[in-house]
Amino acid sequence: MNDIFNYQRLINRIEILILLSLAVFGTPGLFILGAVSIAVFLMAKVLVMRRYPRGLKFILCLAYLTIMVMQIVFFASAMSPVLTVEAVVVRLLAAIFLLVPFMVEFLVTRTNNDRFYLPKLGQMATISFAEFKQNEARLRHALAGADRVKNILSVDNVKDIMSDLHRHSATRYINEGSLSQDYFLRAEESLTDPFLYLVISNTGSPASELISLFTQKQFNHASLSFDADLTTIISYNGGERVYPPGLNPEMVEEFHKKADASVLVYRLPVTRAQKEKVLNTIREINLTGSAYNILGLVTKRSMRQNIMFCSQFVYKMLQVAGVDYFQKKPGDVRPTDFVELDYHRQLQFVTEIRF
Repeated sequence: MNDIFNYQRLINRIEILILLSLAVFGTPGLFILGAVSIAVFLMAKVLVMRRYPRGLKFILCLAYLTIMVMQIVFFASAMSPVLTVEAVVVRLLAAIFLLVPFMVEFLVTRTNNDRFYLPKLGQMATISFAEFKQNEARLRHALAGADRVKNILSVDNVKDIMSDLHRHSATRYINEGSLSQDYFLRAEESLTDPFLYLVISNTGSPASELISLFTQKQFNHASLSFDADLTTIISYNGGERVYPPGLNPEMVEEFHKKADASVLVYRLPVTRAQKEKVLNTIREINLTGSAYNILGLVTKRSMRQNIMFCSQFVYKMLQVAGVDYFQKKPGDVRPTDFVELDYHRQLQFVTEIRF
Protein backbone atom coordinates (compact mmCIF):
# COMPACT_ATOMS: atom_id res chain seq x y z
CA MET A 1 0.00 0.00 0.00
CA ASN A 2 2.86 2.37 0.85
CA ASP A 3 4.37 1.63 -2.57
CA ILE A 4 1.12 2.74 -4.19
CA PHE A 5 1.07 5.97 -2.22
CA ASN A 6 4.74 6.63 -2.99
CA TYR A 7 4.09 5.98 -6.68
CA GLN A 8 1.18 8.44 -6.64
CA ARG A 9 3.36 11.08 -4.95
CA LEU A 10 6.00 10.55 -7.64
CA ILE A 11 3.40 11.00 -10.38
CA ASN A 12 2.14 14.20 -8.73
CA ARG A 13 5.68 15.59 -8.51
CA ILE A 14 6.33 14.76 -12.16
CA GLU A 15 3.10 16.55 -13.14
CA ILE A 16 4.13 19.65 -11.17
CA LEU A 17 7.61 19.53 -12.74
CA ILE A 18 6.08 19.35 -16.23
CA LEU A 19 3.81 22.33 -15.50
CA LEU A 20 6.73 24.39 -14.17
CA SER A 21 8.86 23.43 -17.18
CA LEU A 22 6.11 24.53 -19.53
CA ALA A 23 5.79 27.79 -17.60
CA VAL A 24 9.48 28.56 -18.14
CA PHE A 25 10.32 26.97 -21.49
CA GLY A 26 6.95 26.44 -23.19
CA THR A 27 6.24 27.98 -26.58
CA PRO A 28 2.83 28.74 -28.14
CA GLY A 29 3.32 25.86 -30.58
CA LEU A 30 4.08 23.41 -27.77
CA PHE A 31 1.02 24.52 -25.80
CA ILE A 32 -1.23 24.25 -28.87
CA LEU A 33 0.10 20.75 -29.56
CA GLY A 34 -0.64 19.83 -25.95
CA ALA A 35 -4.18 21.22 -26.13
CA VAL A 36 -4.97 19.29 -29.32
CA SER A 37 -3.44 16.07 -27.96
CA ILE A 38 -5.40 16.29 -24.70
CA ALA A 39 -8.68 17.00 -26.52
CA VAL A 40 -8.18 14.08 -28.93
CA PHE A 41 -7.21 11.71 -26.10
CA LEU A 42 -10.21 12.62 -23.92
CA MET A 43 -12.69 12.45 -26.81
CA ALA A 44 -11.37 9.02 -27.78
CA LYS A 45 -11.63 7.91 -24.17
CA VAL A 46 -15.24 9.12 -23.92
CA LEU A 47 -16.28 7.44 -27.18
CA VAL A 48 -15.01 4.01 -26.10
CA MET A 49 -16.59 4.18 -22.63
CA ARG A 50 -19.66 1.95 -22.83
CA ARG A 51 -21.10 3.10 -19.53
CA TYR A 52 -21.59 6.70 -20.76
CA PRO A 53 -24.91 7.42 -22.50
CA ARG A 54 -24.81 9.06 -25.94
CA GLY A 55 -26.09 12.36 -24.58
CA LEU A 56 -23.26 12.59 -22.07
CA LYS A 57 -20.69 11.61 -24.70
CA PHE A 58 -21.94 14.41 -26.95
CA ILE A 59 -21.78 16.97 -24.11
CA LEU A 60 -18.24 15.97 -23.17
CA CYS A 61 -16.92 15.95 -26.74
CA LEU A 62 -18.50 19.34 -27.40
CA ALA A 63 -16.97 20.70 -24.18
CA TYR A 64 -13.52 19.36 -25.09
CA LEU A 65 -13.69 20.89 -28.57
CA THR A 66 -14.86 24.25 -27.19
CA ILE A 67 -12.09 24.34 -24.58
CA MET A 68 -9.51 23.32 -27.19
CA VAL A 69 -10.51 26.22 -29.46
CA MET A 70 -10.37 28.66 -26.52
CA GLN A 71 -6.96 27.30 -25.53
CA ILE A 72 -5.57 27.67 -29.05
CA VAL A 73 -6.82 31.26 -29.29
CA PHE A 74 -5.34 32.06 -25.89
CA PHE A 75 -1.99 30.39 -26.55
CA ALA A 76 -1.62 32.09 -29.94
CA SER A 77 -2.60 35.59 -28.82
CA ALA A 78 -1.54 36.01 -25.19
CA MET A 79 1.84 34.30 -24.97
CA SER A 80 5.11 36.13 -25.51
CA PRO A 81 8.47 34.58 -26.48
CA VAL A 82 10.31 37.07 -24.25
CA LEU A 83 11.26 35.60 -20.86
CA THR A 84 9.94 38.12 -18.31
CA VAL A 85 8.19 37.63 -14.98
CA GLU A 86 4.87 38.56 -16.57
CA ALA A 87 5.48 36.12 -19.43
CA VAL A 88 6.25 33.32 -16.95
CA VAL A 89 2.99 34.09 -15.11
CA VAL A 90 1.07 33.88 -18.40
CA ARG A 91 2.78 30.58 -19.25
CA LEU A 92 2.01 29.22 -15.80
CA LEU A 93 -1.66 30.13 -16.28
CA ALA A 94 -1.50 28.54 -19.72
CA ALA A 95 -0.09 25.34 -18.19
CA ILE A 96 -2.96 25.28 -15.70
CA PHE A 97 -5.39 26.01 -18.55
CA LEU A 98 -4.20 22.77 -20.18
CA LEU A 99 -5.65 20.85 -17.22
CA VAL A 100 -9.15 22.29 -17.59
CA PRO A 101 -10.43 19.42 -19.83
CA PHE A 102 -9.51 16.91 -17.12
CA MET A 103 -11.37 19.03 -14.58
CA VAL A 104 -14.42 19.09 -16.85
CA GLU A 105 -14.33 15.31 -17.05
CA PHE A 106 -14.15 15.08 -13.26
CA LEU A 107 -17.01 17.55 -12.72
CA VAL A 108 -19.29 16.03 -15.32
CA THR A 109 -18.74 12.32 -14.74
CA ARG A 110 -18.42 12.26 -10.96
CA THR A 111 -20.86 13.13 -8.22
CA ASN A 112 -19.80 12.29 -4.66
CA ASN A 113 -17.07 10.04 -6.08
CA ASP A 114 -19.62 7.96 -8.03
CA ARG A 115 -19.42 7.75 -11.82
CA PHE A 116 -22.51 8.75 -13.76
CA TYR A 117 -24.06 5.92 -15.70
CA LEU A 118 -27.39 4.79 -17.12
CA PRO A 119 -28.55 1.17 -16.73
CA LYS A 120 -28.33 -1.37 -19.52
CA LEU A 121 -31.55 -2.54 -21.15
CA GLY A 122 -31.42 -5.89 -19.37
CA GLN A 123 -31.35 -4.17 -16.00
CA MET A 124 -34.43 -2.04 -16.62
CA ALA A 125 -36.80 -4.53 -14.98
CA THR A 126 -35.01 -4.20 -11.65
CA ILE A 127 -34.52 -0.44 -11.66
CA SER A 128 -36.60 1.36 -9.08
CA PHE A 129 -38.21 4.77 -9.45
CA ALA A 130 -35.74 6.12 -6.88
CA GLU A 131 -32.81 5.03 -9.07
CA PHE A 132 -34.36 6.78 -12.07
CA LYS A 133 -34.60 9.95 -10.00
CA GLN A 134 -31.00 9.52 -8.87
CA ASN A 135 -29.73 9.22 -12.44
CA GLU A 136 -31.84 12.22 -13.44
CA ALA A 137 -30.25 14.26 -10.65
CA ARG A 138 -26.79 13.17 -11.79
CA LEU A 139 -27.52 14.17 -15.37
CA ARG A 140 -28.75 17.58 -14.23
CA HIS A 141 -25.58 17.97 -12.16
CA ALA A 142 -23.46 17.02 -15.17
CA LEU A 143 -25.18 19.55 -17.41
CA ALA A 144 -24.92 22.25 -14.75
CA GLY A 145 -21.21 21.52 -14.26
CA ALA A 146 -20.48 21.76 -17.97
CA ASP A 147 -22.49 24.97 -18.30
CA ARG A 148 -20.68 26.55 -15.33
CA VAL A 149 -17.26 25.74 -16.79
CA LYS A 150 -18.34 27.19 -20.14
CA ASN A 151 -19.48 30.44 -18.50
CA ILE A 152 -16.33 30.82 -16.39
CA LEU A 153 -14.07 30.20 -19.38
CA SER A 154 -16.02 32.48 -21.70
CA VAL A 155 -14.02 34.65 -24.08
CA ASP A 156 -15.01 37.82 -22.22
CA ASN A 157 -13.88 36.45 -18.84
CA VAL A 158 -10.57 35.20 -20.21
CA LYS A 159 -9.94 38.54 -21.93
CA ASP A 160 -10.75 40.41 -18.72
CA ILE A 161 -8.30 38.32 -16.71
CA MET A 162 -5.54 38.52 -19.30
CA SER A 163 -5.91 42.27 -19.80
CA ASP A 164 -5.23 42.74 -16.09
CA LEU A 165 -2.03 40.68 -15.89
CA HIS A 166 0.30 43.46 -17.02
CA ARG A 167 -0.63 45.45 -13.89
CA HIS A 168 0.85 42.81 -11.58
CA SER A 169 4.39 42.17 -10.40
CA ALA A 170 5.69 39.09 -8.61
CA THR A 171 9.04 40.62 -7.60
CA ARG A 172 8.63 44.33 -6.79
CA TYR A 173 6.30 46.53 -4.78
CA ILE A 174 3.97 48.47 -7.06
CA ASN A 175 1.39 49.65 -4.52
CA GLU A 176 2.33 52.33 -2.00
CA GLY A 177 0.17 54.63 0.12
CA SER A 178 -3.22 53.39 -1.11
CA LEU A 179 -4.57 53.67 2.45
CA SER A 180 -5.22 57.33 3.29
CA GLN A 181 -4.75 59.16 6.58
CA ASP A 182 -8.54 59.22 6.89
CA TYR A 183 -8.55 55.41 6.78
CA PHE A 184 -6.10 55.17 9.68
CA LEU A 185 -8.12 57.69 11.71
CA ARG A 186 -11.23 55.53 11.30
CA ALA A 187 -9.24 52.42 12.21
CA GLU A 188 -7.84 54.09 15.34
CA GLU A 189 -11.36 55.10 16.41
CA SER A 190 -12.40 51.44 16.22
CA LEU A 191 -9.64 50.19 18.54
CA THR A 192 -12.13 50.22 21.41
CA ASP A 193 -14.22 47.64 19.54
CA PRO A 194 -13.07 44.30 21.07
CA PHE A 195 -13.20 42.39 17.77
CA LEU A 196 -11.45 41.97 14.46
CA TYR A 197 -13.89 41.27 11.63
CA LEU A 198 -13.22 38.61 9.02
CA VAL A 199 -15.14 39.02 5.78
CA ILE A 200 -15.43 36.02 3.46
CA SER A 201 -17.02 36.87 0.13
CA ASN A 202 -18.30 35.34 -3.08
CA THR A 203 -17.93 38.28 -5.44
CA GLY A 204 -18.40 36.73 -8.86
CA SER A 205 -15.52 38.58 -10.49
CA PRO A 206 -13.89 36.73 -13.44
CA ALA A 207 -10.74 36.08 -11.41
CA SER A 208 -12.74 34.83 -8.42
CA GLU A 209 -14.80 32.52 -10.62
CA LEU A 210 -11.65 31.11 -12.21
CA ILE A 211 -10.17 30.45 -8.77
CA SER A 212 -13.39 28.70 -7.72
CA LEU A 213 -13.02 26.35 -10.67
CA PHE A 214 -9.82 25.01 -9.09
CA THR A 215 -10.69 25.29 -5.39
CA GLN A 216 -14.26 24.00 -5.82
CA LYS A 217 -15.28 26.53 -3.16
CA GLN A 218 -18.09 29.07 -3.38
CA PHE A 219 -16.27 31.77 -1.38
CA ASN A 220 -12.88 32.82 -2.72
CA HIS A 221 -12.00 36.20 -1.18
CA ALA A 222 -11.06 37.16 2.38
CA SER A 223 -10.86 40.64 3.91
CA LEU A 224 -10.22 42.22 7.30
CA SER A 225 -12.04 45.06 9.06
CA PHE A 226 -11.48 46.89 12.35
CA ASP A 227 -15.14 47.90 12.79
CA ALA A 228 -18.54 46.21 12.60
CA ASP A 229 -19.83 48.62 9.93
CA LEU A 230 -16.99 47.52 7.62
CA THR A 231 -15.85 51.09 6.93
CA THR A 232 -12.25 49.96 7.49
CA ILE A 233 -12.37 46.82 5.36
CA ILE A 234 -9.11 46.07 3.54
CA SER A 235 -7.41 43.21 1.76
CA TYR A 236 -4.97 42.33 -0.97
CA ASN A 237 -6.74 42.60 -4.31
CA GLY A 238 -6.37 43.73 -7.90
CA GLY A 239 -7.27 47.31 -7.07
CA GLU A 240 -10.36 47.43 -9.30
CA ARG A 241 -8.18 49.26 -11.86
CA VAL A 242 -8.25 52.25 -9.48
CA TYR A 243 -5.31 51.28 -7.26
CA PRO A 244 -2.31 49.12 -8.18
CA PRO A 245 -2.68 45.45 -7.16
CA GLY A 246 -1.72 44.96 -3.52
CA LEU A 247 -3.03 46.16 -0.15
CA ASN A 248 -6.10 48.28 -0.86
CA PRO A 249 -9.24 49.61 0.85
CA GLU A 250 -12.48 47.90 -0.10
CA MET A 251 -16.20 48.62 -0.10
CA VAL A 252 -18.83 45.93 0.43
CA GLU A 253 -20.77 47.28 -2.55
CA GLU A 254 -17.83 46.36 -4.81
CA PHE A 255 -18.43 42.68 -4.04
CA HIS A 256 -21.70 42.74 -5.98
CA LYS A 257 -20.49 41.47 -9.35
CA LYS A 258 -23.12 38.80 -9.93
CA ALA A 259 -26.74 38.19 -8.98
CA ASP A 260 -26.03 35.62 -6.26
CA ALA A 261 -22.99 37.36 -4.74
CA SER A 262 -22.89 37.12 -0.96
CA VAL A 263 -20.69 38.14 1.96
CA LEU A 264 -20.21 36.34 5.27
CA VAL A 265 -19.10 38.45 8.24
CA TYR A 266 -17.49 36.93 11.34
CA ARG A 267 -15.84 38.51 14.35
CA LEU A 268 -12.88 37.36 16.41
CA PRO A 269 -12.37 38.55 20.02
CA VAL A 270 -9.11 40.50 20.48
CA THR A 271 -7.64 43.04 22.88
CA ARG A 272 -6.91 46.66 22.06
CA ALA A 273 -3.18 45.91 22.10
CA GLN A 274 -3.65 43.11 19.55
CA LYS A 275 -5.61 45.40 17.22
CA GLU A 276 -2.90 48.04 17.55
CA LYS A 277 -0.26 45.49 16.47
CA VAL A 278 -2.27 44.67 13.36
CA LEU A 279 -2.89 48.33 12.56
CA ASN A 280 0.80 49.21 12.99
CA THR A 281 1.76 46.34 10.67
CA ILE A 282 -0.71 47.54 8.06
CA ARG A 283 0.69 51.06 8.39
CA GLU A 284 4.19 49.71 7.72
CA ILE A 285 3.01 47.76 4.66
CA ASN A 286 1.23 50.84 3.34
CA LEU A 287 4.42 52.87 3.74
CA THR A 288 6.90 50.27 2.46
CA GLY A 289 4.82 49.05 -0.47
CA SER A 290 3.03 45.90 -1.55
CA ALA A 291 1.91 43.83 -4.53
CA TYR A 292 -0.68 41.14 -5.15
CA ASN A 293 0.82 37.65 -5.08
CA ILE A 294 -0.73 36.36 -8.30
CA LEU A 295 2.11 33.89 -8.82
CA GLY A 296 1.66 32.62 -5.26
CA LEU A 297 -1.86 31.45 -6.06
CA VAL A 298 -0.12 28.58 -7.83
CA THR A 299 3.31 28.31 -6.18
CA LYS A 300 2.06 29.06 -2.61
CA ARG A 301 5.18 31.17 -2.07
CA SER A 302 6.00 34.89 -1.93
CA MET A 303 9.01 36.48 -3.57
CA ARG A 304 9.01 39.31 -0.99
CA GLN A 305 7.49 39.87 2.44
CA ASN A 306 4.72 42.28 1.41
CA ILE A 307 3.69 40.39 -1.72
CA MET A 308 0.59 38.44 -0.69
CA PHE A 309 -2.87 37.35 -1.79
CA CYS A 310 -6.03 37.98 0.23
CA SER A 311 -6.22 34.96 2.56
CA GLN A 312 -2.45 34.96 3.01
CA PHE A 313 -2.66 38.57 4.23
CA VAL A 314 -5.57 37.96 6.61
CA TYR A 315 -3.87 34.92 8.14
CA LYS A 316 -0.59 36.82 8.61
CA MET A 317 -2.46 39.60 10.42
CA LEU A 318 -3.96 37.00 12.75
CA GLN A 319 -0.44 35.74 13.38
CA VAL A 320 0.72 39.30 14.15
CA ALA A 321 -2.06 39.60 16.73
CA GLY A 322 -1.34 36.14 18.13
CA VAL A 323 -4.87 34.91 17.39
CA ASP A 324 -4.17 32.48 14.54
CA TYR A 325 -6.59 29.77 15.69
CA PHE A 326 -5.50 27.11 13.17
CA GLN A 327 -2.06 26.10 11.95
CA LYS A 328 -1.20 26.33 8.30
CA LYS A 329 1.46 27.92 6.12
CA PRO A 330 0.18 31.40 5.09
CA GLY A 331 0.66 30.57 1.42
CA ASP A 332 -1.57 27.50 1.77
CA VAL A 333 -4.49 29.29 3.44
CA ARG A 334 -7.72 29.59 1.44
CA PRO A 335 -10.55 31.99 2.33
CA THR A 336 -12.85 29.17 3.41
CA ASP A 337 -10.19 27.82 5.81
CA PHE A 338 -11.01 30.60 8.29
CA VAL A 339 -14.44 29.02 8.77
CA GLU A 340 -13.84 25.35 7.97
CA LEU A 341 -10.76 25.03 10.21
CA ASP A 342 -12.31 26.85 13.17
CA TYR A 343 -12.54 23.63 15.17
CA HIS A 344 -12.68 25.37 18.55
CA ARG A 345 -15.32 27.90 17.47
CA GLN A 346 -13.21 31.00 17.94
CA LEU A 347 -15.16 32.94 15.32
CA GLN A 348 -18.58 34.42 16.02
CA PHE A 349 -20.97 34.69 13.09
CA VAL A 350 -22.26 38.24 12.62
CA THR A 351 -24.31 38.37 9.43
CA GLU A 352 -24.64 37.38 5.79
CA ILE A 353 -24.97 40.21 3.29
CA ARG A 354 -26.88 39.55 0.08
CA PHE A 355 -27.44 42.00 -2.71
